[in-house]
Amino acid sequence: MDIKDIKELIHALDASGVQKFEMEEGNFKIKISKTAEAAPAVVYNAPEAPRAAAAAPVAVSPAPAAIVEAAPAEDLYIVKSPIVGTFYGSSSPGTPAFVKVGDKVAKGDTLCIIEAMKIMNEIESEEAGEIVEILVVNEDIVEYGQPLMKIRR
Repeated sequence: MDIKDIKELIHALDASGVQKFEMEEGNFKIKISKTAEAAPAVVYNAPEAPRAAAAAPVAVSPAPAAIVEAAPAEDLYIVKSPIVGTFYGSSSPGTPAFVKVGDKVAKGDTLCIIEAMKIMNEIESEEAGEIVEILVVNEDIVEYGQPLMKIRR
């Protein structure tokens, strides 16, 4: 199991309701926990693996407790990630972004793509307005409920 497989496993578990996961295969042992008492962590024990492969344990941060839906002073709508995955601002490398700051969007316009488990999920605007801020960078890993953009209504 390589680091990419471990990351996919973490994302799949984060999206599920599973609180603890353990797996052992030969010299490889992995434990993942996302409880409030203990800090979530992945332990990677492979005594026969090269040092570069066993560099540092990968930690999973807990999902944010609450995200403000709108800031009343400016009437902003916060676009939040509906899933855990990788954020893409355009349909492919080298093509223009779906939206940029200052763009006007209508309800149903595609704002970005979030890739999860090799499936490209188009995120559509639920509000019409103007993009005032994009809160993530292309190819960032995003969590469920993480703010992606702000739209002024």
